[in-house]
Amino acid sequence: MFDCYNRQISYLRISITDRCNLRCHYCMPEEGIPLMSHDKILHYEEIAEVTREAVALGIDKVRITGGEPLIRRGVEELVSMIVAIPGIRDFGLTTNGIYLEKFATILKESGLHRVNVSLDAIDPGRYAQLTRGGDVKQVLKGIEAAHEAGLTPVKINCVVRNSSEEQDAREVREYCRENDLEVRFIHQMSLEHGCFTTVEGGDGGDCSRCSRLRLTANGKVKPCLFNDIEFDIRELGIREALLQAINQKPEKGSVNTVNAFNNIGG
Repeated sequence: MFDCYNRQISYLRISITDRCNLRCHYCMPEEGIPLMSHDKILHYEEIAEVTREAVALGIDKVRITGGEPLIRRGVEELVSMIVAIPGIRDFGLTTNGIYLEKFATILKESGLHRVNVSLDAIDPGRYAQLTRGGDVKQVLKGIEAAHEAGLTPVKINCVVRNSSEEQDAREVREYCRENDLEVRFIHQMSLEHGCFTTVEGGDGGDCSRCSRLRLTANGKVKPCLFNDIEFDIRELGIREALLQAINQKPEKGSVNTVNAFNNIGG
């Protein structure tokens, strides 16, 4: 674990795509967002090399995120490449769960430890409304498949507007209680003002305890999800970009909210 400015860095979150198959109302506008060109996206070999260097610096927890990571072809190949790196003790993936039923066994066989699944409502109508067309039945099947495959503990990320006592959140909590799932509640950020708060049931969103770096899909290492500071691995080199990000004294700044929710849920 690397300690600088009293900031202990142990966690690398790797975004492998900026694309998503849902349009959750709190995450992006209905028409979507401008997407990165494919030639800017990191190859799996580059991601594995960044992970290898990060582990050499003391990072021992890795999370694959997106966008939605399961829409990128060959994600199980990346999982296998990362699993082969000695020193990783916690290796997870955050997903919206739509394709999880198809991939759960493959991911487990490739070496993935566990998954986090975004689930903001149990009611099919409410889920479809919140995600602009998603099918919650697919997500629930994916969660069941992950549990059966041994991708445990399965953790559920639930975004709430004002309180974890809202109807949707209460129903998600009860579903998790009945199905031996861990749940954490992420308070909805303001897309306009960039306001955020700590996660109930996790430590995401707490600047004083943050131990995370994020690697974006196009090769930028970000010391904080909530400002625009970043270090390009292709311009600086992998080790230098990581070191500069680690040495960056934490500070709050202008928040980049697109796709941030999948990354603060622990």
